[in-house]
Formats: sequence, C-alpha cells, structure tokens
Amino acid sequence: MNGKGPLNGIRVIDLGRHQAGPRCAQVLARLGAEVIKVERLGGEETRYHAPWVKRQSAYWVQYNSGKKSLSMDLRKEEAKTILRRLVKASDVLVQNFRPGTIDEMGFGYDVLKTLNPRIIMVNVSAYGQFGPYRDQIGYDPIGQTMAGIAMVTGEDGMPPIRAGVPIIDRTTALHSAIGTLAALFERNMSGEGQCIDVCLADSGYSLTEIPITAYHGAGTIPQRAKSDSAPSGMFPCKDGWVLISAGDQHHWHRVCAALGKAEWREDPRFTTRRERTRHAEVINEAMRDLLATMTMKDAIEHFTRHDVVAAPVNTIPQAAADPHPWERRAMVEVPDFLAGTIAVSGDFWHFSRTPAVVGMTPRVGEHNEEVLGELLGYSKEEIAQLYGDEVIGNRDHYDTIPG
Repeated sequence: MNGKGPLNGIRVIDLGRHQAGPRCAQVLARLGAEVIKVERLGGEETRYHAPWVKRQSAYWVQYNSGKKSLSMDLRKEEAKTILRRLVKASDVLVQNFRPGTIDEMGFGYDVLKTLNPRIIMVNVSAYGQFGPYRDQIGYDPIGQTMAGIAMVTGEDGMPPIRAGVPIIDRTTALHSAIGTLAALFERNMSGEGQCIDVCLADSGYSLTEIPITAYHGAGTIPQRAKSDSAPSGMFPCKDGWVLISAGDQHHWHRVCAALGKAEWREDPRFTTRRERTRHAEVINEAMRDLLATMTMKDAIEHFTRHDVVAAPVNTIPQAAADPHPWERRAMVEVPDFLAGTIAVSGDFWHFSRTPAVVGMTPRVGEHNEEVLGELLGYSKEEIAQLYGDEVIGNRDHYDTIPG
C-alpha cells in the first residue's frame, strides 16, 4: 500500500451545504482527493447542528471530515477573485445551491469552463437544473415522498412512513460521486471537463424503479409489507427482532428443515412461490411460534446452520456495539478538536494498493493560509489584509454549543 487514495492528485472545491453536496465531496476525500471546503465566515451552519458528541456535531463530521477549510465571504469581490483562482487550480467543483443561484454568484458552468476548460462541475439540487419542479426547494424527504417510498414502507393501513435516516441524500451523494469519477475518466481521453446535474427527486425514483416499472407497464400496484414469498420478514424473538429472508425457490427445503417441517417440502400449499404467497400466514405463524422460544442470537445461529439468511434487527445501541463496522472500518474513530475523538464513516472500498483516506474534521478556516499562500501564491501581507477586510476568517461560534 502507498498510503494515498486512488484520487491522489485530484483537487475538489466544495461549495456544498447540509448533506448531499458535502457528502459527495466527502466520498471523494475518502478516495484520496484534496477537498477544500469553502464555507462562510464562522463556518457552515451545520457545524452547529445536533446531535452532539461533547461539543462536536455528529451531523457535521459525517459530511466534512477529511476536508480542508477555507472560510470566506463570497459576497465580497476579493473572495470571488480567490475562488476564480482556485477554480483554475482545481479539477472538480461541487455545489448544491438552488438552481440559478450559482449563476447569480458569477460561477455558472459557462464561466467556470472559461477559467478552466478541464473543470468538472457537479450540481446537486432537489429537483434538478431543469424539469417541472426546478425552482422548488427540497431536502431528503421529498425524494422519499414523491417517488412513492413512503407509501410502500410499513404495514397496510399505516400513514406514510419516512426512513429514519437520510437515504435520499446519501444515494444522491453516491450518484454525484460516481458521475464525478466517470467525468474524470472521460476527461483523460477528451481533455475537457463537463457539467453534471444530480438531484434528490431522481434518487428517489432510482429506489422505486421496480414497482414503478410494474405499474407503468402492467398496472400492478404494490401492497405494503407484502413480500413475494414467505417466509421473508422481521419476526419477534425473546429479546428483540430478527430478519429472515428466504423467498427463493431453492431456499424452501432449507426453511422446512429449520422449522422442523420436512413434510412441507411436498405439501401442495407450498411447492411454488405463488402457492407460498397464498398461504403465507401458515408459514409465518410457524416462524413466529419457533422464534418466540429463541433469543436473537439463538435464532440467527439456528437459521444460519440451515443456510437460511438471518440477521439481527438492531437498535442503534446494538448496531453501534456490533463488531462488523469496526473490524471492517466502515466506522473509524479519529482525533477531534472538540470531542477529543469521534467516530466517522470510514473505508467502504478496501483497495489493495491505494487505501481510503479518513481524515479529521477541520476547524473553521484552518487551512486559509495554506490554500491562499502555498497554493494560490498570496503573500503574508495580502493574507493579513484579507483577514482585516473580513474577506476571510477563522473565528467560530462554538461558544453557542451546549457544554
């Protein structure tokens, strides 16, 4: 291993705020890119969002660890000059303002490509840079609701249900990062950058593509909490819940063995997926009866012995205590200037030669002098003047955070 990620040598400007845009840039940072977070004086607002780990925002670190911080007031012309010089020295710019805002700021793609024809611009928004809802604002939930996710989640008769985590922001960030990687690859051949348009609403539809295809082509409307074939679902045990997933035809004989129902292998009620769906309650009742006698650990061991998919339905405390994310480094603990140490998302790729790079969270404006002086060639006197004119800054507002 060389200690450098596969994107070593790529420089990214992150103008993002909140989740989807910054998370895209964070993924690129994990892959080894140098990511310069351009944030407002005092720091991006999500630095001050709960929940807290001591005085550090668990929200902020997940989207911005491993980046450099350049804190400046982009309403001032001197700051815009800095950004123009930075564009010339960078490979990618990520932004997630409302459509049209970046153009009003003077940094639309037409401007960027005149400054740097190789620049790749990543535009992240709620509904896209074009389309019927372009001018509407939105956050993660709009992707879950408009694409139908909230109406296929939960049990029949329940109100719409949102996921408890930002699945749309994370999916959008991954789409953005994948698009960026593809554009970087294509640039190696063409020598030119390009513009990418990714949005939350599209990501929602990427998750309901199967039921939408079924409805669009055949008028099929999915039923909530109905699997294609039993037994597939979450079942209660003595001390919690477990997931059992065994709907495929080749799983059925394993399920029969696990349930102690060898006679069901030839029972005409269960010999095909269609028949098992019609008689699902019989199967599920047997599952509930068996699992009610077991702990989660015992149930998982029992079904695993029979080669049936079984997994815990963890609470957050249980998920945090599971060894998997720590041994796999999906979660890692890093030093932190407020919390001492803090857990952040880590390595999801495990490259054999170019490992992922998991860095610390920067202080507000921590890298002002490095970016302006070492990268852009500003003198100490010029940097001091920029501080004096409040074009750049490195003060924060952590005194507002609960102790």
